[in-house]
Amino acid sequence: MKSLGVILALALAGLQLFAVTLVVFSSYFTSERALLEHARNQLADVGTNVIQHTKGFLSPARSAAELSTALAENQIVRREERALLEGLLFQQLRSAPQFAAVYYGDEQGNFVFVQRNGPDQYQTKVINVASEPRTVFIQRNENFVKKSERIDPTDTFDPRVRPWYMSARKELLSIWTDPYIFFTSRSPGITAATPVVGFDGVVQGAVGVDIEIKEISNFLAQLNIGKNGAAFVLNQNGDVIAHPNPNLLMTVGEGGTLTFPSIDQLNDPIARAAFGDRLTKDGVAVDREIRTDFVHDGVPYVSLLMPFGLGDIPWTIVVYAPEDDFIGTIKANRSQNTLIAIGVAAATGLLGLALANRIHAPVRAFAVRSALISQGEIESDAPMPSTYKELENANTALVNEISQRKQTETEFRLTFDMASRGMVYIDASTGRLLRVNARFAEILGYTQAELDGMAFQSLLNADEPDIMDEFGRNIAEHTAFSLEAQAQRKDGKPVWISFSGVFIPSGHAGTDYVVATIDDVTQARAYEETIEALNREVAHVSRQQVMGKLATGLAHELNQPLTAITQNTDAAQFLVANRKECGTEVSELLAEIEQQAHQAGDIIRALRGFVRKDGNRTTTFGIRELLEQARRLVLSEARQHSTEIVIRKSPEVRVNAVRVQVAQVVVNLLRNAIEAMAEGRSPQRRVTVLTREIDGRLQIDVEDTGPGVAEGTELFAQFETTKAGGMGLGLSISRSLIEANGGTIWYERSASGARFSFTLPLEGRKL
Repeated sequence: MKSLGVILALALAGLQLFAVTLVVFSSYFTSERALLEHARNQLADVGTNVIQHTKGFLSPARSAAELSTALAENQIVRREERALLEGLLFQQLRSAPQFAAVYYGDEQGNFVFVQRNGPDQYQTKVINVASEPRTVFIQRNENFVKKSERIDPTDTFDPRVRPWYMSARKELLSIWTDPYIFFTSRSPGITAATPVVGFDGVVQGAVGVDIEIKEISNFLAQLNIGKNGAAFVLNQNGDVIAHPNPNLLMTVGEGGTLTFPSIDQLNDPIARAAFGDRLTKDGVAVDREIRTDFVHDGVPYVSLLMPFGLGDIPWTIVVYAPEDDFIGTIKANRSQNTLIAIGVAAATGLLGLALANRIHAPVRAFAVRSALISQGEIESDAPMPSTYKELENANTALVNEISQRKQTETEFRLTFDMASRGMVYIDASTGRLLRVNARFAEILGYTQAELDGMAFQSLLNADEPDIMDEFGRNIAEHTAFSLEAQAQRKDGKPVWISFSGVFIPSGHAGTDYVVATIDDVTQARAYEETIEALNREVAHVSRQQVMGKLATGLAHELNQPLTAITQNTDAAQFLVANRKECGTEVSELLAEIEQQAHQAGDIIRALRGFVRKDGNRTTTFGIRELLEQARRLVLSEARQHSTEIVIRKSPEVRVNAVRVQVAQVVVNLLRNAIEAMAEGRSPQRRVTVLTREIDGRLQIDVEDTGPGVAEGTELFAQFETTKAGGMGLGLSISRSLIEANGGTIWYERSASGARFSFTLPLEGRKL
């Protein structure tokens, strides 16, 4: 607990410390700013020095490429004379020690490549696409004397597809490639390339110069930037191409090739911190000098970012150094002067402590009186001791606050106890009841005392483990949640409750708890079950009404096989009575009788499957068999209206649904299609049924060739119909049945007429 006396003493000592340190720090900060500005100027000088060194290092490469190009273009050295061209490239390579290779490629794919191959050793690669052998390697010494020659029949190199050649040919001017790791020497390098253009303005080829840039890293390593400073160079794409430690400049990329590390991958955390987060998806965008500060491992640094400003070389140099390299000495002096100031402040603090104790005495008396009022040991209107006017005002405000808090606590307690809904406090860590009101006790048949300390989960039905787990998980996650569960009354009777709880953190070291409201929803759930039963009965009555409309057609369908059975039976009896050798004819008649009997049985089974009441039990069944039975039920009506029903062939697919409900929907859609085409007098009358699997569900399409549905018709609304004598319940019931089975149903106009589609879950998928 904070003491006002201590605070006053510290305040007086702090004033003394402030007075002393103000003088110390004012001079320190003035010196620090001057030295840091000097440090930044020094970093800028280092950056300029690196840029000038690099420019002098790279310029010979472009000059050599342009000189070779000029000689080739003016035919001083003919490109067709490979030996003279090789000699020219050889002389260019010897002219600059930083050159790794000089080469020329033309539009036909011919190539002359001269490179260093050890101390005072050179190797030439000549590709002549019009001769055999195609590729020849020549070893020469420093005097251009041939030492050996070998043929490589497997070489397929083509200069025309190399980046340096394509870029120079496209730009029609000298270009620099992005830096890369040379394959042979495994050293970082860059290529300068210049196109060779004939007198007719047509590109004849390109001259390239490879230059190793590891010398830039060596130059960076020799720089003295303070005591511990360093510099590195970035390419535009964020690759680090020069660093005081060259061993950090190579990493293995895709396919095992060596590449430069990105600044984000560089194994130099200080360098990464110096660059910061300036690497974007477009690369490094530094178009001006940027001065900044950063801290790494608690050490402050100054840094500078500068663009190279070399035209088509989009490099950036980063220079950094610790601040202590420049202002470490004055920091040490500042620490010494600070210790002196602290000593002076401590001495004056002891003197101020006595003064603070005298000032604090009335405040201490006020604190004791406030604590006694809060505990109810004295009345709030009891006279207070003599004190400061400010404390008297604070006392009045505190007394009012205490009175309002007590009134609020009383109102909340009465609201909780007298609420018409059940209310509970639940310990969030143990799940035990901390407090319950009378209504909650009444719902469960306990007394409030009996419920005190009981685990709330023990009141729930143990046969519902999912609800138990959900309750425990929500409490553990400290989230607001709602659920319905079956609880057990004290007398053993079940009761359904609705639970809505919210987590209340106590703060500090108190107990976290959940405040919840509880409602008895037993009667409401009973009403829902009654409504569901009535819905099933309405669907069953609807099926019976449909069967009443199909009765005449079904009677005709049954009459045909029964008539055939009767006629074939009479014929068989006549043959048996009048002809002795009639075994074959009788067998054929009996086979036809069996066929007709099966046909009648199919009709009866389809009829029984459609009208039976199965308690809305979900089963797994084949959709093709159901579609064939539905077609059988409406076949007579289809023939009456000259309508063809086609069920497209597809593999049998099994679905999870209430079979009789799906059959009712299919029959309703088929009959609607038949009636729509008949009423619209469609010249071609066909109903096509197609099944297909889409996104893990089965989609059934019923498409006709009728006039479609008029605009503005709400097809799936109750009592909405397009038939003169219809009630408008068929599609409404169909939508309810499909949605109850976990699917959806919709209408869309097709190219030929109307298409109604619905989906069902496949076998093994939950609704």
